[in-house]
Amino acid sequence: MNDPNERVAESVARLRQRWGRGLPETAVLLGSGWGGLAARVEGATELSYEELPAFPRLGVGGHAGRLVIGRIGGQPVMVLGGRKHAYETGDATVMKGAIRTLAAAGVRTLVQTNAAGSLNPAIVPGQVMMLADHLNMAQRSPLVGEHGNDRFVDLAGAYDPALRQQAHAVAVALGCPLAEGVYAWMLGPQFETPAEIRMLQRLGADAVGMSTVPETILARHAGLRVLALSLITNMGCGLAAEPLSHAHTLEMATRAGGQAVDLLCAILAEPHPIPHA
Repeated sequence: MNDPNERVAESVARLRQRWGRGLPETAVLLGSGWGGLAARVEGATELSYEELPAFPRLGVGGHAGRLVIGRIGGQPVMVLGGRKHAYETGDATVMKGAIRTLAAAGVRTLVQTNAAGSLNPAIVPGQVMMLADHLNMAQRSPLVGEHGNDRFVDLAGAYDPALRQQAHAVAVALGCPLAEGVYAWMLGPQFETPAEIRMLQRLGADAVGMSTVPETILARHAGLRVLALSLITNMGCGLAAEPLSHAHTLEMATRAGGQAVDLLCAILAEPHPIPHA
């Protein structure tokens, strides 16, 4: 099955075969530290990414590669246990089939999560930062090779203002600190140098990571609303004494992930607000 559209159609058919035609309109894409959300899904139906032809095969620790469908706080939700990263192959389109499957299956809102390093002294490890905007520092697009005028996607308000406002209200009600800032996407997989961290700070970034931006572009191209949350696991290189490694990221994400998942569950339990006109 070499045609991408056929793989998407077959993936949608398998989802509907397992769940029925009324699939959830909200999907959550889990990054490092957020995997505990899958265990909170009630009445769960699970599929491996390997059962869905349009989905990638994952190769990074902390990403389960399973899709779970059920309810959180009474609201239907589809939870994607991990993403494939552009740094694995150099290809920014690696999540295209998965995002287009979600859109074709009736998903209208994509909630993204990741682990990130802070560039802002006011946003410390253990906190959650909601994305207000991003910097595509890799300058790669998953839409290269697309045809037609819809490839020129307007990314003003890429991170939906109404969803962000609702998330802030939920965080206040819980008494859970929720920062907001600009996320810089670096291709990786190496961590940044101190000079690169200083550059990103001067460009206005508050956090840095190696994901999320390609999926946001794909989601907006497909007409999905996007909300994105970063679990801050470390300070950027040169801003703190600890050495950086993927093992350190996973350790810190595991340590802080419980409160982050509590916040995300509360956000998902709220009906989504109507978009601003």
